[in-house]
Amino acid sequence: MAKCVLGVIGGSGIYDLPGLEEARWEEIDSPWGRPSDAVRRGFYAGREVVFLPRHGRGHRVSPTDVNYRANIDVLKRAGVTDLISLSACGSLKEELQPGTFVIVDQFIDRTFARYKSFFGEGCVAHVPFGDPVSPGLAGRLAAAARAAAPRVVRGGTYLVMEGPQFSTRAESNLYRSWGCSVIGMTAMPEAKLAREAEICYATLAMVTDYDCWHETHGAVDVPAVIRVLNENAHHARDTVANLLKALPEHHEPCPAGSDRALEFALMTAPDRRDPALLARLDAVAGRVLNRPAA
Repeated sequence: MAKCVLGVIGGSGIYDLPGLEEARWEEIDSPWGRPSDAVRRGFYAGREVVFLPRHGRGHRVSPTDVNYRANIDVLKRAGVTDLISLSACGSLKEELQPGTFVIVDQFIDRTFARYKSFFGEGCVAHVPFGDPVSPGLAGRLAAAARAAAPRVVRGGTYLVMEGPQFSTRAESNLYRSWGCSVIGMTAMPEAKLAREAEICYATLAMVTDYDCWHETHGAVDVPAVIRVLNENAHHARDTVANLLKALPEHHEPCPAGSDRALEFALMTAPDRRDPALLARLDAVAGRVLNRPAA
């Protein structure tokens, strides 16, 4: 059974994870290009953790320009088995007021300018994604958040928009009519790629504002968002610390099959697979590609 290694992708306002023992920044090369930054490795409560700032230290990379494939690839190479994504979001529901943490369980992907798969011509794969969040990891994340933050909601749908601009009011109201809970710019294709890499994934959506639909709030107020971001960052770090204390020593099988997603996913016949693409897939798909032929 594999050792449990927690990966944390920090979103807006969270560019480091303080309090780690034996902490060090480590550059990891990826055949998918340059990741957002080096990873921060260390230990907390005896559990290994690998942190990656999604936008880079100093917030240098926009949501569209994040190299999501390289980010997931380097986390896989670092041995990450369980991954939580910290993501600043707007609220699409009255009851989800700024400062609320939402452990989402569904996504709607409205992005259009990003690479969304490690696979393609030369090696086709289709992974199941009906339940995009690992329920065991999400349950532990919810418990950790409730011990750290004042308002925590389990369950909800995250609408992922392209950005970097915020929504129009018409768009915001459309997404509300779909029943979405929060809106952000970064969970896709991150969650899809984590599934392809057989990494258990869960998202902590940190509400900063009411988007632009709310009659009494109007357009997104960036200074107000930043104030809430700073408050959320403190609670998010405490949540991660609580989660690390609760993680088992060894990775537990995912009830949704996140960690076995490639078991029957590869469609291309072995003798028709592109060797160059297979070389890039050495970390992501090595478990299934390196199995002896039947």
